[in-house]
Amino acid sequence: RWQAWDRLLAATPETGFMQSSWWAEFRTTAGFEHFGVMLKNGGTILGGAVVLKFTYADDRCFYYVPEGPVLPGDEAVAGAVFDATLKAIEDRRRTEPQTVSHLRIEPRWQRLPRFVSGFQPVRPFSDVYFEPRNTLCVDLRLSEEAILAQMKQKGRYSIRVAQRHGVSVVQDASELGLTDFQRIYEETAARQGIEAKPPDYFQFLLSLLSSRHCGSLFFAEHQGTRIAAAVVVYFGRRATYFFGGSLDSRREIMAPYLLHFEIMRVAKALGHEWYDLWGTAPEGEADHPWHSISVFKRKFGSQRARLPSIYRRQPVAQRPLRRLYDLQSFRTSPPRMLNPRATDCAGE
Repeated sequence: RWQAWDRLLAATPETGFMQSSWWAEFRTTAGFEHFGVMLKNGGTILGGAVVLKFTYADDRCFYYVPEGPVLPGDEAVAGAVFDATLKAIEDRRRTEPQTVSHLRIEPRWQRLPRFVSGFQPVRPFSDVYFEPRNTLCVDLRLSEEAILAQMKQKGRYSIRVAQRHGVSVVQDASELGLTDFQRIYEETAARQGIEAKPPDYFQFLLSLLSSRHCGSLFFAEHQGTRIAAAVVVYFGRRATYFFGGSLDSRREIMAPYLLHFEIMRVAKALGHEWYDLWGTAPEGEADHPWHSISVFKRKFGSQRARLPSIYRRQPVAQRPLRRLYDLQSFRTSPPRMLNPRATDCAGE
């Protein structure tokens, strides 16, 4: 069931890796449990959702659907799938020993469908579970020359500067690579005044990405020193820049620009159609926490994607079904905390 679900996701543009089986498994390390809803018409999967459950008090939890629910392209069918998905989630809520305070969805839809009602938008950065709603995506279907041409002049210039300085780009998800990444990432986090994630987070993340061949760890090197890094996730049509950083030294050689251009080349060669730069400040918001990194990302050109708000429904409520489809719930083995150093999770 998980394999069939992941295949559907890979072919569905308006969702992402946070609805995948491996992401649900990964989030158990942060205390999330998970269950799934799969809607089928005969033998065809129409959509549904992987639902994360987080317990924040002994008797209270909430449900969370990142990058979902997953809906078909036909809006009439999508409305019925959405209704049926909510009904299944509501049925699950009624069996919970805890109080479910709310259902939260973070859809990757290009627009909010007319059939969505009863949800309230969540203000950005109002809690720690926020994921980006503005992003930039570089079209990798273009030729390499066209990708460069659509960049801002400063972006192309910075790539050439890095090339003249002899910067090279390598992939390394070994223990040494993880150590080098953590050093670069923590320096970047301290410089930006944000809390860095612990090494165990990246050890488990990279073990999953490597074992499932769905991501990599890239470095920009100069004279034997790694000075910029990026964790990249491959999923469906997109390659996503998920985490990264750069050292404050040697900034004049522009290594991060060449790093991302080489990542685009690798992703394009692997058949991905878009390079998602994963999170930018809205245009014109100079005081936004992501303003500085957004200025950097915009130099790669790209197309701006403005996703709908995050929505929450409180309390979780049942909506009438428009059409009855076969409803199939699925889940993995009982939720548990995993060893963050595990290296083989492919069988989960």
